[in-house]
Amino acid sequence: MIKPEKLLFAPAGIPISTPRRDTANGIRQVKKLGLGAMELEFVQSVNISKEKAPEIRKVAEEENIVLTCHAPYFINLNAVEPQKRGASRSRILQAAKILDACGGYSVCFHPGFYLGMEPQKVFENVKSEMKKIVDEVKQLGLKVWIRPETTGKPTQFGSIEELVELSTEFDNVLPVVDFSHLHARTNGKFNSKEEFEYVMQLIEKKLGKSAVQNMHIHLSGIAYSEKGEKNHLVLKDSDMNYLAVLEVLKGFNARGVVVCESPNIEEDALLLQKTFEKI
Repeated sequence: MIKPEKLLFAPAGIPISTPRRDTANGIRQVKKLGLGAMELEFVQSVNISKEKAPEIRKVAEEENIVLTCHAPYFINLNAVEPQKRGASRSRILQAAKILDACGGYSVCFHPGFYLGMEPQKVFENVKSEMKKIVDEVKQLGLKVWIRPETTGKPTQFGSIEELVELSTEFDNVLPVVDFSHLHARTNGKFNSKEEFEYVMQLIEKKLGKSAVQNMHIHLSGIAYSEKGEKNHLVLKDSDMNYLAVLEVLKGFNARGVVVCESPNIEEDALLLQKTFEKI
């Protein structure tokens, strides 16, 4: 499976400044802006057809832009109803198929909700569904990483500890580390260099150095309350300690893609990239 040889910075979706807004032109705009990657936003639906995917792949290869994707939001691998779990698996697999056809390498998704159940029971339920997904990904020969994301609300399954533990069970699963979600999930804690180092140390210890050199990260401004994440903000309008995150990533020699979900996606992605280069 491909992985970037350094830390690349990406907008979450087609840059706002893209003339004639479509995916191919978005990739070209990312290149013009001087960024190295782009996340395909399949959050409402997988909106690239299998017929269109080879064209996207060609443009990404020509422009040397790495692609990731965010699978649809409507996913709960801990749903009580079997049909909801099946639909959730199907959405992840559809995103994985299209991303693979586009030449991308990493599929992000929110894994599910606790629904008032014991966390250990939820872990086992999610693991069971993940095994079905992983088996099918391998059967289809898809060369993508399957990545559950750290979630922004305490009602959602997806602490860093849970996702690192889940990743130890599979050889093509790693967490998406959304530092902004970790900050929001804890109602404004998790915003120091020591806490960010804890995340990286946990990944390195449990999943190995190779996982640190193959990361999928989300970082943006974020608003939150005691119930967790509310919405994304522009970095300068938030209290997100992004400089400390970047310092820690540099210190650990992290590689992969840092995706920015701030409302001004490319501006903050460029801010993160320029800040990282100065460290």
